[in-house]
Amino acid sequence: MNGEINAEMDDELRPEYDFSQMEGGVRGKYVERYRTGTNLVLLDPDVAQAFPTEDAVNEALRLLMQIAQRQTANNPVGVE
Repeated sequence: MNGEINAEMDDELRPEYDFSQMEGGVRGKYVERYRTGTNLVLLDPDVAQAFPTEDAVNEALRLLMQIAQRQTANNPVGVE
């Protein structure tokens, strides 16, 4: 079965794409730069249906942050 997979991949690769001749490639060279500039979150299907765009998600989260800040301001730590 492994031979079948390799044969399929070999069939799709054009002869001019000879990666054995490549030198100097470094795997993961930019991974840290990518991670610091990217913040992806996978939403569950029910949440994605309620908030179908990134703007909708951001607006809802900003509203939640405002509510949480108001709750904290109204209920100082140690006072009930």
